[in-house]
Parts: sequence; structure tokens; C-alpha cells
Amino acid sequence: MNESIIARLPKSLVPIPTGLEPVGQLEIPVKAVLFDIYGTLFISESGDIGIAEEKSRISAGLKDLLIKNHIDTPPDTILKTFFSAIRATHKRLRAIGVDHPEVEIDLIWSEVLGINNRQSVREYAVEFELLANPVYPMPHLKEILVHCKDSGIPMGIISNAQFYTPLLFNWYLGSDPEDLGFFTDLIIYSYQTGHAKPSMVLFDIAVKRLRKYNINPRSVVYVGNDMLNDVYPADRVGFQTALFAGDDRSLRLRDNDPRCSDISANLVITDLIQLIEYIG
Repeated sequence: MNESIIARLPKSLVPIPTGLEPVGQLEIPVKAVLFDIYGTLFISESGDIGIAEEKSRISAGLKDLLIKNHIDTPPDTILKTFFSAIRATHKRLRAIGVDHPEVEIDLIWSEVLGINNRQSVREYAVEFELLANPVYPMPHLKEILVHCKDSGIPMGIISNAQFYTPLLFNWYLGSDPEDLGFFTDLIIYSYQTGHAKPSMVLFDIAVKRLRKYNINPRSVVYVGNDMLNDVYPADRVGFQTALFAGDDRSLRLRDNDPRCSDISANLVITDLIQLIEYIG
């Protein structure tokens, strides 16, 4: 990505305390750690990847972005068309049996903007995401990744994501996810599968891939900030779970969702560094 995009990255974001305290215990020793990204490894202004339609109050910045790309459509029209295209794609995928559909955001923007040049569309998509959803590393992110890697603990990712998500590690930590210790085949992004969390598809893929390392699901801990999207499917496949309650923007307890009424995380943590006690 070009330097103008790098310059738009937030220089700092600070977690908002949730008022929860660390609690819980893992049942058996950890042989692998899988993470969510948005709201867990990275602070997310919106609490997750992307933005909710009703929260799209970014017209000023979007207007400048459209001018830069020589697009004279009004920002409000662009946003309306954007969300409409996402809904249409979701509807089409649900009609063929995808329970929790995911889009490829660059394809959506190509359709909305009428731009066929992939690089141009992707640069636009990144700049839009940085306008809509600024992100920044959680405290102690680098330390916990270094600890896991040095301890020889396989790390993976199961996350709602887009093509630009892996770039967060390059931008802020100076390395590809694989160089930080994440196993390539244990990195599972929603946009690559067409399924978004809480779909079981993503977690079933992880279980299957862990088998070749002779890692039983119960010896895996999955770390995420959302009881429905993270703890619920991870618990169903047999993973141990750690609810990350370190930022009020992203903590999703889902108290009113019946799927979450009978489950609880093995751990509640408020800082990534607290995982060290259970790893290695």
C-alpha cells in the first residue's frame, strides 16, 4: 500500500475499561492458541471489522476520498449503494445455504464504484476502512505473540476479516503474521471462505487442520471478545475459551441471545499479557 495510506494509520488508541475482572481457569495444558483479531488483538473503534449502517457518519472524509478517486457521486449515495450491495450478496449466499455469509469487500467496492482496476479498488477499500474503523494494537500484543512463539506454541487466527486484515501486522509490528509465529494453515479468514462468524464452518476447518499436528480440540484455547461470534462456536467444537474483556468498545456479552445463555468462557481476561500464565 502507498505511503499516503500508511500516514492515515492512527498513532494511538487506548482501550476503554469494561469493569470486568480476570476470572476462571483452563482445564488442561494449552498446546495451541487461536485468536480473533478485531477487538481482541487490535483495538477497533467500531468494535469489529467494518461499520454498521446506522453508524456511518463519515461523509466529510468520504467526500475527500471520492474526490481523490475522481468520483463525483455524493457520499450518502455511495454509502447507500455500498450497504445495499452487501445486503444483496448476503441474500444471494443465504439462498444457496450459507448461514452467515461473508463478502469480499474489494469486489463490493468494484461494483459500487465501477472501477475494475484491482489495485485502485483495494487502495480505496483500505482508505475507507481506515476512515470508518480506525484500529491500533492492543496493549501487550507483541509481548504475547513473542511469548507464544518462543514457547513453541502453535498460533492461529479465526477472524472475520478482509484482504487488508493481515496488513495490520505489517503496519504495526513490522512482520507478516507467519513471521510472528502464526501457522499459515491455522490462519482462517472469513472473506476467504465466504462464511462469517459465528458460522461453524471456520471452526470446523480449524479442528480439521489441527489434527495434522496431533492437537486435540480440548488442548486449544480460542481467544475472542464476543460471546456469540467467538465463545459460542469455539465451545461447540470443543476448544477451551478465553473471553477478552479488555475494551468496552468491542466486548460483546450477548446476554439476550439464547445461544449464549448456557455457556461461559473458561477464562475472562482483561489484558492479553494475562495469557502468559496459561501458555508455555
